[in-house]
Amino acid sequence: MDGLLPLLVSPFVGSFLGVVIRRLPLGRPIAMGRSACEGCGRVLPARDLIPLISFVLLRGRCRFCRAGIARFHPGIELAAIAVAAWAMLADPGAEALLVWANCALGWSLLVLAWIDWDHLRLPDVLTLPLVALGLLATWALDPDAATDHAAAAALAYLAFRGVALAYRLLRGRDGLGQGDAKLLAASGAWVGLAGLPSVVLGAALIALATTLVQRLARRMGAETPIPFGPYLAVTTWLVRLYGVAELVL
Repeated sequence: MDGLLPLLVSPFVGSFLGVVIRRLPLGRPIAMGRSACEGCGRVLPARDLIPLISFVLLRGRCRFCRAGIARFHPGIELAAIAVAAWAMLADPGAEALLVWANCALGWSLLVLAWIDWDHLRLPDVLTLPLVALGLLATWALDPDAATDHAAAAALAYLAFRGVALAYRLLRGRDGLGQGDAKLLAASGAWVGLAGLPSVVLGAALIALATTLVQRLARRMGAETPIPFGPYLAVTTWLVRLYGVAELVL
């Protein structure tokens, strides 16, 4: 049962992640605010907040006004379950601490990618703790690699800030935000120096391919801002779970 614990708690984690995604970008309180129906505003009782189960029992509608419940809520809960299952399946024999660390990374990246995609923001309150958590996890799981991962975090941040400054000098506008640099620093803290090139190259290629498809479909113009966080999140996750060699192969 202990081995399944990350999977069992993941729906509740997903419910909390949904609160963060919805409230943090708007500056709304996360811990203190009560959950309420988006249609009628009625505060929801605890029995209506059980992840996935309440949605099914209520048939996707508010108990009070019968307005449809946003599919976002079961969606983020299912995504959190998928992250936990992926982390467990990627290394079935891993010790519990490693599985929990990878789950924490995956859940954090999920929130950051979602917020950046919707709001073009990577909040410091999420990226900076992720740097510290990556260094702490490395120290606990592989103390000999702690210096390497700390150097990767510092190098990643400085390199991206340098690229952002150069872009601004050449183009007269921002190309990479500070949030991207901090997220890449977090990536360095989790994957180390050896993994950083794969993270950056993979994110750039996925972003380029996605942008080309969207422009061919006329869904974006030349000046449309592109969130880079989701692509960094995807490649960080893959490199963390599978390493550099396996990812390339």
